[in-house]
Amino acid sequence: MADPHAPRATSSLALDDDRLVAELFTLRDCLRWAASEFHLAGLFHGHGTESPWDEAVALTLGALHLPWNVDPAVLDARLLPMERERIVALVRARITTRRPLPYLLGEAWFAGLPFDVDERVLIPRSPIAELVESGFAAWFPEEPPARVLDLCTGSGCIGIATALHLPTCEVDLSDISEEALAVARRNIGRHDVGERVRAVHSDLFAALPGRYDLIVSNPPYVDARDLATMPAEFRHEPALALGAGDDGLAIVRRILREARAHLNDHGVLIVEVGNSDHHLEAAFPEVSFLWLDFERGGQGVFALTAEELDAHAASFA
Repeated sequence: MADPHAPRATSSLALDDDRLVAELFTLRDCLRWAASEFHLAGLFHGHGTESPWDEAVALTLGALHLPWNVDPAVLDARLLPMERERIVALVRARITTRRPLPYLLGEAWFAGLPFDVDERVLIPRSPIAELVESGFAAWFPEEPPARVLDLCTGSGCIGIATALHLPTCEVDLSDISEEALAVARRNIGRHDVGERVRAVHSDLFAALPGRYDLIVSNPPYVDARDLATMPAEFRHEPALALGAGDDGLAIVRRILREARAHLNDHGVLIVEVGNSDHHLEAAFPEVSFLWLDFERGGQGVFALTAEELDAHAASFA
């Protein structure tokens, strides 16, 4: 039983910045301190990290512009005062504002690639990354898809990563948000894929002519109950990219109804619905959705072929 008279652990954030910077010498010092602060603060970890330690590693390496697989010998390198100041400022901001770390750093990683992010777009974290890394080989074992649509693209991470993993395909990035598309265009430039990837302002399929071999979408799918109880970190993400009605299916229903007209006959539709997967099965009990498994975790991603969409057209109408 804990001693009620024992002193309670307190955050060193009560110390002024100058004292902290003076007492943190090495990268190892900063890591240990940041992890302790994040643990005491009770942060939510779900935007690319899973624990206070993971978050501390991501913050310190990101602040110093070091790769995640940096030589461990760097841990004992003494940091410059300006480097320690940046780390202290980022830790303070992460705790006091509850802004997700990728927004503080201006960068997130998806499918092994870096992408610019800010509050105009959702932070990349979809398990669809595993499908991108495999080149969607389960559906295209012989020839890769020639035309791909990343619907509700946000930062453009799914479509741009697909273009980089499949260097012969052409990709459209579509979103209803012009602000999101501005970020997506920045990422097109960052990865120099402008010859094969374009950003299109469209309300789902409205402004998208032609057909695709593959349509991939991570649309808004959070139901009203989950949206109301989300941790503070999610309040910094655009509401337009999260909520989708009482059951989270307002956008997904439209995708199911309209996608077939934009798929080639051999095409495939892949959509993430997350925790709203049970709502989808309840809404369409006659449809045998193929729910995908992921080695690195994740749920609520289904695939339907063009033929299956044809077979259930009446249900989706």
